[in-house]
Amino acid sequence: MFELKMTDYDHQVYEKELKPFLPEKFIDVHTHIGKATFGPLEEKTVGRTYVGNVTRSWPSLSPLGDAQFEMLTDGLKKMFPDNEVIPVLFGDCSHNIHQVNDYVLECGKANGFPMLYRSSYLMPLDELEENVKKGGFLGLKPYLNQRPSYIPPNEIRIFDFLTKEQLEVADRNGWIIMLHIPRPGRLKDKVNLAELMAIEEKYPNVKLIVAHIGRAYSKEDIGDAFEILKNTKNMLFDFTANLSSDAISACIQAVGCKRLMFGSDLPVAFMRLYRITENGTYINVVPKGYYGDVSNVTNIRESENEDITLMLYEQLRAFKRSAMELRLTDTDIEDIMYNNAKKLFMER
Repeated sequence: MFELKMTDYDHQVYEKELKPFLPEKFIDVHTHIGKATFGPLEEKTVGRTYVGNVTRSWPSLSPLGDAQFEMLTDGLKKMFPDNEVIPVLFGDCSHNIHQVNDYVLECGKANGFPMLYRSSYLMPLDELEENVKKGGFLGLKPYLNQRPSYIPPNEIRIFDFLTKEQLEVADRNGWIIMLHIPRPGRLKDKVNLAELMAIEEKYPNVKLIVAHIGRAYSKEDIGDAFEILKNTKNMLFDFTANLSSDAISACIQAVGCKRLMFGSDLPVAFMRLYRITENGTYINVVPKGYYGDVSNVTNIRESENEDITLMLYEQLRAFKRSAMELRLTDTDIEDIMYNNAKKLFMER
């Protein structure tokens, strides 16, 4: 099992930059758990993104394939020794859905942590509703790799992996839905925006969280999306795995501080990297040799720089830059890091 090793530079970043900025208690709305011993996703439910083994996505360098609960809690304690961090749990996206949901239920119930239910577009509606209610899950975490296999990766639509029938059930029950949007255009994609607005209008009782600020990891990913999304009243966002202060600031300016929340994407955020953009494409810069051969890994570049801290710390640095730029108050920061998630996940 992966064990986080902190460096002197990590301790320096926390003590000097983050500890004075963060509230003593906060909620992480976006964490994955699972085990390498679990079976793979059912073949019939998986849409293929890659052909052969030509490339690997950069999160494959993280311990996501064996994201055990103890690794998550140990890492949070090491990264935030003077803070209390409450994680929201859901299963990883590469293993058997029933096994990861059972594991989340076991760990969540034993520790009193909020939980979301990993869903598939093929799940019978009565089974889905019964399992969520019986287990005490607060809603759903669908993922785009579970879609009809005949749909090309670049043509996926939200309703291909989160069906309208499932949204009707979620609306009836007032469930939370943590949504990772698809398509190469990310947040600015017109199809994504149209379907997000359709969910906002047709399913007003759904607590929809647009994860990662719609995967707007560079300024160019934002486009004019918030000219549309600023008109929403219910839609929520998290800045999980988002190291772009441009995106964080744009989201706050559009919807305010009451509809944005903190999430980590652990264990992916255990990685050591910082992020740059070139020609509108984000690049994760990692320590040279730290991850072995990365020549076939997407969005990765190596650096001789020895002072590269954790991805999660870089994410919080980005939020701090936005907070300073927008002159957020301590109350604003506490809302984003704690109060908004507390109201959504813990006061139901």
